[in-house]
Amino acid sequence: MIIVPEREIARLVSAVDCFAAVERVFASMAKKSASNLPVVREAIGHVDAIYGVKSGIDRGGLVLGLKSGGFWPNNASRGLTNHQSTIMLFNADTGECRAVVGANLLTALRTAAASAISIKYLSRPDSKVLGIVGAGHQSTFQLKAALQQRAFEKVVGWNIVPQDLVRLEAVAAEHGLPFERVDLDTLGAQADVIITITSSFDPILRAGQVRPGTHLACMGTDTKGKQEVDARLLANATVFTDEIAQAVTIGETQHAVAEGLVDASAIIEIGAVINGDHPGRVSAEEITLFDGTGVALQDLAVASVAVERAVATGVATTVDF
Repeated sequence: MIIVPEREIARLVSAVDCFAAVERVFASMAKKSASNLPVVREAIGHVDAIYGVKSGIDRGGLVLGLKSGGFWPNNASRGLTNHQSTIMLFNADTGECRAVVGANLLTALRTAAASAISIKYLSRPDSKVLGIVGAGHQSTFQLKAALQQRAFEKVVGWNIVPQDLVRLEAVAAEHGLPFERVDLDTLGAQADVIITITSSFDPILRAGQVRPGTHLACMGTDTKGKQEVDARLLANATVFTDEIAQAVTIGETQHAVAEGLVDASAIIEIGAVINGDHPGRVSAEEITLFDGTGVALQDLAVASVAVERAVATGVATTVDF
């Protein structure tokens, strides 16, 4: 069994690697050559943590595995990342455990890759202002990935704790872009693209705050009950997602579907756009929304890259198991 520890991931896998791997797996999902299995994700009744298991199989690449972990909201006070997870890869032919991979950084990179892919395929090409709602650990990864997709000229941000926006301001400055802390009304009025990356259980962004032509990437809702935006916003938008089954049960779309505002049959897999089977955005005035629930196949794809690189560079540890 191969072990790739968390400390090695940063030098093995880049944001560019993750973008390519996630783009490929979204395309495979739409072709039905790869499948995610039912998700388990629940509050565990201890330290306010949410724990889950996501698993899947890519039959084309024979990648089989799972990611186990979740969100421990008090970890920051202990000097740890709130998001903690580990990926296990299995031999698809025998079921033997092939590798165990530290997945904290990979999770942040693959989540950012998914929203960046949605920006590439769904946002207006002339988008100039990027808005970010949320300033937690994953927000900087989101910002860095998004800035590679359009010629943004300005970044605006909102967070429930405004002081935390300093981390986004620093990233914008690294890219030579002005950054402005704004209220939600201003953010919606200015932003051509909006990324929401919070752990909220109550809607933050309202339908009336988003103007026509905006693309939204809602990346924080991955658990039953979580919600970042007003359900009516989805009713006003063309909704895309990584996987429809997850979107309607644990994603941002769950509330709009439950309220009868969106029919599951109207939701489009982003992979269909990547494959050229759906046009994606069809007008400059259309509001597009990507519900990024985070699927197992994303994790398995980026973990496979990490394992290949670790073996090739000699940093992998191999143990009898």
